[in-house]
Amino acid sequence: MQHVEILQLLVSAVHRFEGRPRDGAPALPDEDLVTTARVRADLGIVGDRYFNRPAHRNASVTLMAAERFPEGLDATADLRATRRNVLLRGVDIESYIGATVSLDSGTGPVVLAVRGEARPCAWMDTMFGPGAQRALRGRAGVRCRPLADGTLTVGPAVFSVVEPAPDKG
Repeated sequence: MQHVEILQLLVSAVHRFEGRPRDGAPALPDEDLVTTARVRADLGIVGDRYFNRPAHRNASVTLMAAERFPEGLDATADLRATRRNVLLRGVDIESYIGATVSLDSGTGPVVLAVRGEARPCAWMDTMFGPGAQRALRGRAGVRCRPLADGTLTVGPAVFSVVEPAPDKG
C-alpha cells in the first residue's frame, strides 16, 4: 500500500483526435477534465468514449504517472492532450504491467487489471512537439480492465497491489 495522488481525471464522450496529425491540434474542451469518475467492472468509465465497447474491454481505463513524463516536453500538459483517463503522482505504474492493482480515493477500492502499456501515437508530436511520440514510448501509461465498480476522485488516494504480476522467469 502506498499513498499517491490522482492529479487529473479525463472522461471524454467522443474521440477527439480525428483526421491526420499534420492537420493540426483539435479543440480539447475543458469539460473533458472532471473531478470524479464512476468506474464499472468490465465496462470502463461511465461517459467515456470506450465505455462498454467490446474491442476496448481490456483497455477501457488508462493510467499515466506524472513522474514518467519525459523531460523537455511541456510539463504543463494535461490529460486532454495525452488522452489517458487518470494522471497519478507517486507510483511508477508501468512497472505493474500484468498485476492487479487498486486505487482508493476514499470511497472504496477500484480494482484494475493492468493489461499492457498504452502506446503513444503520432498525435503526440502534434500535441507536444516533434519527438514526443518517441520520447513517450514506455512512459505513456498503461491500459487496464476494471474488475470492480467504484469511484475515483481527484486528490489523495491509496494504491495497492491486489495480485502481483506473474514471474516472467
